[in-house]
Amino acid sequence: MADDGTGGLPAAIGARLRATREARGETLTEVSRASGIALSTLSRVENGRRRPNLELLLRLARVYGASLDELVGTAPAGREGREAEEGARRPPRRAPVDEKAVLPLTHYVGGVHAHKHVLPATDVRPPRPRRTAHEGHEWLCVLSGRLWLALGEHDLVLTAGEVAEFDTRTPHGVANAGPGGPVEYLVVFGPQGERLRPRALPPHAG
Repeated sequence: MADDGTGGLPAAIGARLRATREARGETLTEVSRASGIALSTLSRVENGRRRPNLELLLRLARVYGASLDELVGTAPAGREGREAEEGARRPPRRAPVDEKAVLPLTHYVGGVHAHKHVLPATDVRPPRPRRTAHEGHEWLCVLSGRLWLALGEHDLVLTAGEVAEFDTRTPHGVANAGPGGPVEYLVVFGPQGERLRPRALPPHAG
């Protein structure tokens, strides 16, 4: 049978759904309760082991307050160009501090996966980030801007090039430390107990 180019769709959509949920700071259990979708079904969809049907996507769209296009990463032809043209005619604005762009960098099929996050610029210092806790381990690297990391009872402001690593069972949340420009940062997330394993070439024998 010829490849119709849709073989990777479950994994790609699953990665996007997982990124949307994590950006909202919600657990699978919370989304399951809010949507009425079985926890095991949500897990298989996010892991790319099950293709989501329309009813499931509609339920998640209601829970996340998103359109189907936003949820699965599709848009009608020409839409991006029209939006860019309209945006160019509008005066710039400061986005609400709770908006966030999330770009999956891996097709999540289990194990370690990565996302790029962008927090918009803000004119005011936001309230302390809402913190959540869940199973896993996270590495966070700031690319630009100033990121406010609320980790347990501690508050850190990370700048470009700085990295944080923590057990996600510790309540955590982030925000743009503002005021100023946007914040771009990378998140690498892994299962509980997983850690990055630095490697380097051995020193040359003298």
